[in-house]
Amino acid sequence: VSSSGHHLFLLTGIPGQEDVHLWISIPFCLMYVISIVGNSVILFIVKTDPSLHEPMYIFLSMLAVTDLGLSIATIPTILGVFLFNSRRISLDACFAQLFFIHSLSFIESSVLLLMAFDRFVAIRDPLRYASVLTPPRIAKMGLVFMLRSVALIFPLPFLLKRFRYCRANVLSHSYCLHQEVMKMACSDITVNSVYGLFIIVFTVGLDSLLIFLSYVMILKTVLSIASRAERLRALNTCVSHLCAVLVFYTSLISLAVIHRFGKNSPPLLQVLLGYISLLVPPLMNPIVYSVKSKHLRARIIRAFVK
Repeated sequence: VSSSGHHLFLLTGIPGQEDVHLWISIPFCLMYVISIVGNSVILFIVKTDPSLHEPMYIFLSMLAVTDLGLSIATIPTILGVFLFNSRRISLDACFAQLFFIHSLSFIESSVLLLMAFDRFVAIRDPLRYASVLTPPRIAKMGLVFMLRSVALIFPLPFLLKRFRYCRANVLSHSYCLHQEVMKMACSDITVNSVYGLFIIVFTVGLDSLLIFLSYVMILKTVLSIASRAERLRALNTCVSHLCAVLVFYTSLISLAVIHRFGKNSPPLLQVLLGYISLLVPPLMNPIVYSVKSKHLRARIIRAFVK
């Protein structure tokens, strides 16, 4: 070990299950294949079908791109650990990976907020829907949120780089996360800890609050609709988005809470929640949306049948 501490971290699969890692890699591989194929199919269908060039599907494409990015950011290390038991990762590779994982998670949070806004406008003011959510405006909103996420996460690798790492260099996941890497430092991590909490509150916290408020407004609007059939139809357009929101935030928030306060929680729970928060949203989003959206489902079936 040099004066600067470690030059690499060791990743961990599922502790205590090392002898069955190869078997565990099978569902992981399947999840990755389904996520990548599912999100790519959605992107392909939305791009090639002019009738799907509507705000809702443009936002869905943004979600699919983010989910693809998240899958690609975690594949090399997760499958490396489970398939080949290659556990070493250099500091720079680790910092790069956590940059992508965190910024893409925050972008996903922003896209879910944009989709909530999309549902709100569609239900509240259906006649002005197309004039409010024009493609240039959607592009601008997407860009602003993407820049917000990248700008907030950008300092993290540099904040981590200034530390000396001399504690046990074994990470408890098979990928790098800021809140875990900073605990490996033998320096004062107050700045990282406070900044980490600030960006979580400013992105995920703010987004989830705004999503909640937009659903309060949506419910108010829906309850003011006279006919029951119309009410159900309006609510039905929100179901797939609500599923995506629940899958994403439940796992993300429980993971953040366990990391910060769950000192006595079983390590296996942390590890499993970690995998769920990274692997399940990219897997479920394309499935939920293609099952719930008749229009999209019909296009997908037509593309594969012909």
